[in-house]
Amino acid sequence: MITRYAIFGGTVKAGQEAAMRAWVTENLTPLWRKFACAEEVRVLYGEEQDENGPTIPLILAITYADHAAMEKGVSSPARYAAKDLLPELYERFYNKVELWHYVMEREQYFD
Repeated sequence: MITRYAIFGGTVKAGQEAAMRAWVTENLTPLWRKFACAEEVRVLYGEEQDENGPTIPLILAITYADHAAMEKGVSSPARYAAKDLLPELYERFYNKVELWHYVMEREQYFD
């Protein structure tokens, strides 16, 4: 299993945190859930962080069976529709934003 992370670093405009979450839930999350071959979609919102760490208000984590499945996901029409909404997300809610993508191999352990 692999998980592809989209990490939205930066700062949300003062007082806009709840509105940003609602907008993401209403507009982006339904599209992210439609990515082809996605096995799990997680949307995470920053609550606390290390004092000297970067500010990360939002992370999208989508898990796929393998790289071939991920390629189908990132090529799906839903991804392009979601990407088209990102400028609005940034303009409405962020003072500053940086977007990073990471693909991580996933291992799970249960006791």
